[in-house]
Amino acid sequence: MPIAPTPTLPGAAPTRLHGPRVALLVGALIVAVLAFQLNASLLTPAIPAMAVDLHASTGVVSQVQSLFFLSGSVLGMVVSRWSDTIGRRRALLVTMGALLAGTVLTVTASSLPLLLTGRVLQGTSSAAMTIAFLVLSEELTAKQFGVSVGVVTAVNGGLGGLDGYIGGAVTDAFGWRAVFVVILVVAVLGTLSVIAFVPRVRRSAARRMDWLGASVLGAFLVGFSQFVSEVPSRGLADPVTTIWLAVAVVAAVAFVLVERRVEQPLIAVPALRARTAWPVLMCTFLTLSGVFASTNFTLVVLSQDGREGFGLNAAMSGLLFLTPTAIAGLLTAPAAGWIAQRIGWVRSLRLATGAILVISIALAFLALDKWVTFGLLIAMGVFYLGLYQATANGLSVLNAPADAPGSLPGIHGACFGLGAGTGVALVGPAVSAGTPEGYHLALWVSVALTAAAFAAALVLRPTRTLCPPEHAPKEP
Repeated sequence: MPIAPTPTLPGAAPTRLHGPRVALLVGALIVAVLAFQLNASLLTPAIPAMAVDLHASTGVVSQVQSLFFLSGSVLGMVVSRWSDTIGRRRALLVTMGALLAGTVLTVTASSLPLLLTGRVLQGTSSAAMTIAFLVLSEELTAKQFGVSVGVVTAVNGGLGGLDGYIGGAVTDAFGWRAVFVVILVVAVLGTLSVIAFVPRVRRSAARRMDWLGASVLGAFLVGFSQFVSEVPSRGLADPVTTIWLAVAVVAAVAFVLVERRVEQPLIAVPALRARTAWPVLMCTFLTLSGVFASTNFTLVVLSQDGREGFGLNAAMSGLLFLTPTAIAGLLTAPAAGWIAQRIGWVRSLRLATGAILVISIALAFLALDKWVTFGLLIAMGVFYLGLYQATANGLSVLNAPADAPGSLPGIHGACFGLGAGTGVALVGPAVSAGTPEGYHLALWVSVALTAAAFAAALVLRPTRTLCPPEHAPKEP
């Protein structure tokens, strides 16, 4: 399917960057996104050391991760949409400023509350990814955008799957605060790169920010995230679980009512329910639920199960089942945007989700064969971390409503964290049984989720900007 040039925002200059300026811009955005990614991937091995130093249990200290991802879902969505009002460069600097402040606080934190406050501020950096894609769509040609989306998406895999090992090595050698010092150095470099190489021009698409809509949507994200995290331990009937579910439901209803009434909504309800928007969100939410639950949870636990699984230690489990997957995604993602540009973004998403479904089915049947699983996870890295993530990120920008270009990418970014948490919650009880039947049940739950994601991809349709005029879809 031929691809039309990437649309510009109202009032934006029609010229695009070229030559060395393209490489400098992409490089600057990579460093900014890497500063966020290291926050997500370096810290897990340092949690036990934090617990000892701060005189708290490991379970309590693990909130450094859960709060980071939760605040990232909420604040990342808000800042991404706010960038329509204040401009991309300024929004990136707000993001990096919050990251710097939060990182300084975590390096110097003398208590757990201060450490957790720093992690909440650091979560704002999740907006760097979505704003980076918006910048690319506005500053580059359609061909450059496709390739660059893949390159920036590759950073989402971190340091080739070795992040956990590196974080552990730094902690062992210098202490857990040194991990945050590494993040601080990258954040400083990212901030300087944004100042130097991200253009300050491009008029904003919206005159004001819908703070009420953002607050209500944030309440939904918090309520839903907490509901998902509490269900495995408390059950559906527990009052705490019920309260969080009620918060999510009430916030969802309130969001629709608010967005119907404000002059410049966070995202217009008709645009959100169009087949160019909600299938993108559902596809990512369901894909993350299925794939993260199987590859980052079920199979990791199975690989370390000495009775029913492979009996590997944690280090060998990561090197055998996580690192090759991440490397495959890292190598594939740069080409993924080019492929989507050649065959069509929607077609590329369907190809990726279809392949993910087939691989998930194979894992459900063959997971107890260590080397077959090893090979299937490499294939999953190609189609999930590579082709799927680059295509979905690109589509969230290209399918966004013209009057609110930061809305769909911002909500789409929140779907990553929500999906991962939901998937683990759904398969957790089956995996905790520690039986072959439990592992297989968990993997078949992942199959069902990826099948639903494939169905959402089939429902998705391209916007007019992704079709030649004679094939453009009619308005819903």
